[in-house]
Formats: sequence, structure tokens, C-alpha cells
Amino acid sequence: MEKTLFSVRGMTCSSCVNRVEKKIAKVPGVEKVNVNLAANQAQVSYDNSLASTEKIIKSIEDIGYNANVIDENNEVDASLEQQKETKKLKKDFTIGAILTSIVLYGSIPHMIGGWGENWPLMELAGNAYWLLLLTSIVQLGPGMRFYTNSYKVLKNKSADMNVLVAMGTTAAWAYSGAMTLFPTTLSNMGFPVQLYYDVTTVITTLIILGRYLEAKAKGETSSAIKKLMNLQAKTARVIRNGEELEIPVEDVVIDDAIVVRPGERVPVDGEVIKGKSSVDESMLTGESIPVEKQIGDEVIGATINKTGSFTLRATKIGKDTALSQIIRMVNEAQGSKAPIQRVVDKISAYFVPAVVVLAFISFFVWWAIGPEPAFIVGLTSFIAVLIIACPCALGLATPTAIMVGTEKGAENGILIKDAASIERANKVKTVVLDKTGTITEGKPKVTDIVPSTSFSEMELLTLVASVERVSEHPLGEAIVQEAISKNLVLQEPDTFESITGHGLIGSLNNQEILVGNLKLMKEHNISNPDMVKTAETLADQGKTPMYVAINGKYAGIIAVADTLKKDTIAAIKALKEMNVKVIMLTGDHYRTARAIAKEAGINEFIAEVLPEHKADEIKKLQANGEIVAMVGDGINDAPALAQADVGIAIGTGTDVAMETASITLMRGNIMSVVTSLKLAKSTMHMIWQNLGWAFGYNVVLIPVAAGILYPFIGIFLNPAIAGAAMAFSSVSVVLNTLRLKKFKSVSA
Repeated sequence: MEKTLFSVRGMTCSSCVNRVEKKIAKVPGVEKVNVNLAANQAQVSYDNSLASTEKIIKSIEDIGYNANVIDENNEVDASLEQQKETKKLKKDFTIGAILTSIVLYGSIPHMIGGWGENWPLMELAGNAYWLLLLTSIVQLGPGMRFYTNSYKVLKNKSADMNVLVAMGTTAAWAYSGAMTLFPTTLSNMGFPVQLYYDVTTVITTLIILGRYLEAKAKGETSSAIKKLMNLQAKTARVIRNGEELEIPVEDVVIDDAIVVRPGERVPVDGEVIKGKSSVDESMLTGESIPVEKQIGDEVIGATINKTGSFTLRATKIGKDTALSQIIRMVNEAQGSKAPIQRVVDKISAYFVPAVVVLAFISFFVWWAIGPEPAFIVGLTSFIAVLIIACPCALGLATPTAIMVGTEKGAENGILIKDAASIERANKVKTVVLDKTGTITEGKPKVTDIVPSTSFSEMELLTLVASVERVSEHPLGEAIVQEAISKNLVLQEPDTFESITGHGLIGSLNNQEILVGNLKLMKEHNISNPDMVKTAETLADQGKTPMYVAINGKYAGIIAVADTLKKDTIAAIKALKEMNVKVIMLTGDHYRTARAIAKEAGINEFIAEVLPEHKADEIKKLQANGEIVAMVGDGINDAPALAQADVGIAIGTGTDVAMETASITLMRGNIMSVVTSLKLAKSTMHMIWQNLGWAFGYNVVLIPVAAGILYPFIGIFLNPAIAGAAMAFSSVSVVLNTLRLKKFKSVSA
């Protein structure tokens, strides 16, 4: 299954979104489509044996829009295309504003019963033929976009915002033109003398102004992506055949040796093979403190080398680098659709036809029963209803907030998979935290060695470290590191078997060695009351005791402890203040888990859970109606992350965990969990604000435009005022969303 992002140009409202989605969905092989009005993008998942990018682009172009594939090569081109459109809107508005000012000046005598007829140049400015000429230039110049777009959608048996604007302004323009060219004929037919040139030009110009301001504001919502794209180094200094060459970063290949000097950006992802330095990784993690790097450490492309020089071996290039992955994830998140947006889209699908019907009803009702001149009253109401309706605000309410929310996340080292993840994270009431690597540093150290009378401390440590040296478990690694620090000579085990959730069985020099928990000992019928008592004492101190048996007999205990991350206690407190229940999940012995939970300030914990049963514990919580977020960093956390309503992966962990998660935290601390949940709540709060404004605007003002106030206070809404209100409705939604840019990450 392929997933591709397309740039779609020419969309103006949520009706456009519905039309593009339906058309793409009809392409054989397409599985899923999400179209984003704010980003002007379509995200399409499809079977590449049936569908292709060419077929999808053709389907979009068939209904009058322009499209192309977005990738790292043309992402900047799409941004330039948007800037080009913004400049054109500014030019059209400037022309429209100048001509509209002249029309408004010349219309004063027509609007106010002959008042102002002796003003300077009024004889020319107020001439009806002159006004018709200027209005026609506005309609067929800057306003031509409404006719062009209307033709495209009407040709496909649909309607959108452009159709409403074109119908409203054309009605006013055509009636005024007919009254100018054939005044006697129309008067004899009973039509009142009334010119709407001012209404026509003001509406057209104000709506173009609104679209210009909207385009500028939408450009602001995607500023973080542009910043990320601009971070990429343009060249790399590689060593080939003993020579140092400066080449374009696109020409770097895997395993190239690259020299990075102080102040330079790291060109690609790699591993330090020579030298040491401190690197500013704030673009990736949001953490401003530089990170020390030495031989063997990983460095990320686009981060900044601060002090010393070093040489790295390129391990990831092009689309595989962390920066490219971040840009891809943010783009995909912005192209996704929150469940609430699907409801809005369904409503919007019926919006334009309903408005057109309502406009005609309003026209005929007031023509039949309205005050004189009834035809003009009806026409005024017809135009006002068409113009004031605004599906644009509805279409922009959710995607603009998602865009800003996901980019604020990226700025703070929080990568959000899709819009649905934000909506679910907003509802989270329970956070389950894996212990090792999440609550704790994940770098345990040996604290106690308690041998039986048959062994010395060093003998026990040597034997256990020898069989643990082939293990990848953090506890085993801690034992090996302790042995190395004491300069002990380790051997290769003859056999080794890891028993998930229990420990290991190995053999060395004809000795069978068991290292693990009490369950492992019981399974092999090894029992010693003193051993259990010692282990319980160690566990009460927050240490993890590992039982050791050699040739079926108790040989001792090695205890390992892992320290809490520095922000753990503050983060747990912050989660509680958000009324979020915090649960620690661990495979540790009950006593060890209790001690660590108490130290961290966690009231509830689940201990002695095998990795394969972690997802079951999440299911139990969900069965009680809880919305659960699971936070973990290891491969064994992946099933639980997938099961949870919101899976949150610590980015310092494994790729498997990050692939499964809804949210990835590039910083390895729990405070980022707090930030991500607060960001989700702020984003959803903004969405509801926007939707409240957009729905409220239409629910209140469409009836006003239809004349509902006339029976009470005797006024009708001027279509020019309706045009101004419509123009600024969508702008207000985008400007309101931009307040989300002030969101700050939570710190300890």
C-alpha cells in the first residue's frame, strides 16, 4: 500500500474538499483519501498495482483543480506556488480597491437621492455608463476568478463558494447594467430604478481581500515546516581517496566519511568515528542544552556542531534522515482528518445547495409580500443571503488548528501521527507508564552482590557476567559493565537461552547457570527462605534482585537499581493536576515496583507483568471505560502502544515502538507527555472555538440576510455589509488559530 501527498491548487471552501475527495475515491485501487483545505493538500493511500500518481492527478484535474505530487524535491516549489497565489490576490485586491473607490464615489448620488451631484468630477464619476464600465472591469478582471472556478464546479454538477459569490455579484451587476442600458423599457415593465454598482464592486473586492488575508494567515500556519526544510545543509565535506571534497548533500552516499567543523550543520545522520564535540539538537528535540558527542555516538542531520570538529560515518541519507522523517510525519499529520472534521464535511456538502434554495425563497417571499419597491427588497435579500453564507470558515476551522498544533508539537520535539491522535489525546484520563526507560533512566547499575557461602562476590559476578554478555537485556548489560569495571576476565558461554519475563539459562564450563526472578527459581524447584528474605529487603529499597542458581543450587543474588529520570516526579505531579490518573506498568517484583512508584509519587502500579501481557492490562483498563494513553520505549511495549487509545513512544527508544505509536517524543522525558496532552487539549479547544464561530456566524447571519429583522426593526442587511462579514469570517478563524502559536512546552 502506497501513501502519497499531493498539492491541490484551486480549492476555496469545504465543498471543494468534498468534491476532490469523492473524485479521488473513485479511482480504482484508492483505499483512503484525506483532503486538507488549509494546507491545500490531499493524502492518498492506494494499491500501486491498480492506481498510480498519474491517475490520481488526472482525476483531480478532471474536475478543474491543479495537482502534483509533493516530495522533498518539490516541497519548496509548492510553497513558492502558494506565495505566487498570495501575490496575485494582493494585486487583484489593489486593482479592485482603486476601481471600487471610484465607483463608490460616483454612486453617492444614486445611493442618497441626488446628494453630492455637484461634487468635483461627479458629472463623470456618477455617470451610469461610466459606473457600468468600471464595475465590468472589476467583475471581469479581479472578479474573473469567481466565474472561472464556478464554471469548473458547475461543469461537474456541483457548487461551491465561488458559485454563491458569482451568483450574488452577477445579479447585482446584471440588474444595474440592464437598468443603465434599457431604463425606459424596464421602468415600463414595472421594475424600479436602482443601481447596484457599489454593491457589486465592494463585495468582489472585499472577498478578494478576505482571501488575500486568509492566504497570508495560512502561510503563517505552515511556517514551522518551512523552517525545518531550510535547516538542511546544502553541502557536505567528505573524505574520498584521502582527499577532502565539498559536494552537494544530495551526492552523499552511505558510509561516506564527513568532516564537520565548529558552527556547521551536520549534513546527514551518522555515527561519530573521530573527534568529539557538543551538538545543538534543539531543532530535533526542542532541548536548548547542547549534547556531548564522542566516538560511537549518533548525530542527526541539520543539528548544529557547537565546539570541536569531528568526523562522522553517514548512516542515513535523503528521505531516510531524521529531519526528512519529521517533515514527512508532520505533513502526513496535517493531511489527515480528525473525526470531527468528517462531520463538518458532511454538513458542508449540503450547505451551498441549501443556501441557494434559501436565497430564492427569500427573493420570492419579499417580492410577494415585502415593502415597496418589493422587487428591489427581494433582490437585495437574495444577494445578501448568497454573499453572507460562508462554508470557507467551516472548512478551515479544523485543519488550520491541526496544522498549527502538529507544527507546535514538532517545534517541541513531539511528533503527532495524525489528527485523530490529537482528538483522542484530548480525551485521555489515564496514562500508563512503562517503568524502565520511561520513568527511570533505563541505565541500571549493580548495587549489591550477595553470594552464598559457596562463592565469593567476584566469582559470582564473573560467572553471571559471562553468561549475560550475550544478552541484550538492560539488567544483564548492567552486570556485564560492573564486571568490566572490576577488570574481571569473562568467558563465552557454552549455551545461552533467554526466557522472556523470567531470566536466562546458560552453561559455562559444564555448569548450568540460572539468572532471573523468583518464578524462574520455582520452575526449577530451587528454594531458599534466606534468599527470598534477602531479595525482599532489596526490593523494598527499590532495587531489582536477580536470583542466581548454579547446578540446581542457590548461588546468590545480584541486585540492580535504576534511577528515576530527573523530571519524573514533577511530570507525575503535573499529570495529577490535569486530573489524569497515572499507573506504572512493570515486570518488576511487587516490592520493587511499590518502592519505585512511591519514590515517583505514583499511587497505582501493576507489577510482575510479562511483556506479552502488557497489552492485556491496557485492555482491562479500557474495558472499564477508561481512555488510556500508554507510554513506552521498547520493542516489548509495541503491542501495548498499539492497543492503547493513544500510544506515546519515547523517541530515545526503538523504531518499532515509534512506528506503533500515535505520538513520538523526541525528548526522552515524561514532561513531554504532559506537554503533548496539554497541546492536544489546546488544539481541540481551538477547533471548538473555530467551529463555534463558523456555525454561529452562519446560523445567525444567514437569517438576518434573509430579512428576519425587518418585521421587528424595519431593516434589511446591505449586501455590501454582507460581503464584508463573509470576507472576514474565514480570516477570523485563521487568525484565531494562530493564537495557538503562543503555546509553550511544559518544563519541570
